[in-house]
Amino acid sequence: MAYTVETKCLHQEASDNIEKAYGAISFPIYQTATFAHRGVGESTGYDYSRLQNPTREQLEKTVASLEKGIDAIAFSSGMSAIAAVMELFRPGDHVIADADLYGGSVRLFQKISEKNGITFSRADLSSEDVQQYLTENTKAIYIETPTNPMMHVTDIRKLSEIAKAHHLLLIVDNTFMSPYFQNPLELGADIVVHSGTKYLNGHNDVIAGFTVTADQELAEKLRFIFKTTGACLAPFDSWLVLRGIKTLALRMEKAQENAMKLANWLEGKKQVTRVIYPGLASHPGHELMKKQSRGFGAMITFEVESSALARSILSRVKLIQFAESLGGTETLITYPATQTHADVPQEEREKIGITDRILRISTGIEGAEDLLKDLEQAFETA
Repeated sequence: MAYTVETKCLHQEASDNIEKAYGAISFPIYQTATFAHRGVGESTGYDYSRLQNPTREQLEKTVASLEKGIDAIAFSSGMSAIAAVMELFRPGDHVIADADLYGGSVRLFQKISEKNGITFSRADLSSEDVQQYLTENTKAIYIETPTNPMMHVTDIRKLSEIAKAHHLLLIVDNTFMSPYFQNPLELGADIVVHSGTKYLNGHNDVIAGFTVTADQELAEKLRFIFKTTGACLAPFDSWLVLRGIKTLALRMEKAQENAMKLANWLEGKKQVTRVIYPGLASHPGHELMKKQSRGFGAMITFEVESSALARSILSRVKLIQFAESLGGTETLITYPATQTHADVPQEEREKIGITDRILRISTGIEGAEDLLKDLEQAFETA
């Protein structure tokens, strides 16, 4: 039976692990490092938890199903997942990456991947022709859509066609949308990565990451890298993410509903010079989002008239919490210039629009009226 995405969040189709769990509704936590064998060549199917663990396997099957892939791998963080993907490349290989990415990804590429001999071209892939950056050594295109934090929307299907024509991998960070709203593999991506810390877990209490692919050869390569480098997600953390995914559909719908209300309210504030949210008709990627996604997400970036106002708002919000990260039940406000993108050189930040007047909101599931009241008082007293 083919389940809807809402049901997949709760029930894994035809899972052997469910039958082995004695009917437990909450999948068990197999808190063990190693597994005993009955004899030589008589494995239970599990040997050592770095390689696989039943709890992590159940989570991986769930995420693979949600992303419409054949295999998902659960890592100890989103960055360890991206770092594993970078191990697919060799010295001399070239990757085209979007100019607007999470600062941690930029740091990895510039400080680790480049040291290892991989070169990068950075471009606004939502508007520029990626083909002008192709070289004979280009092996992949790496994007987020929407991007973090400037919310550029890139045409995944179009990039996929170009990638396939030139035998490149298309890697898509789908963290902002989650598999509930967007499935890049269906649009032609080769690898999807997630910070599972964010919407998949959704409760600000776990660090996790994922890679997902629909290609068997890629799945085997990533599994080899995973078992060799060893950044596996622990059984208890795997269970927490499984628990979080049960409410993914409900959380995404409520957070998106709140985001739309906040974005509309921010558009009406005279101190706000720009609101960047794909759910607004004013966003240049609005129509594309309607074609390639089932929603607009719950991330809002906005610009205020001065850096002093931005800092004042951050110090005066009460219900909304001034904190890094995103995708949890609580609404968080972030200052990209000093937090998520602090390691990106200032000149590079400002070139893509990340100034000291930019703020980013990850909208949670509180009552919208309470969030609006909190923003109102923060602006009024600023």
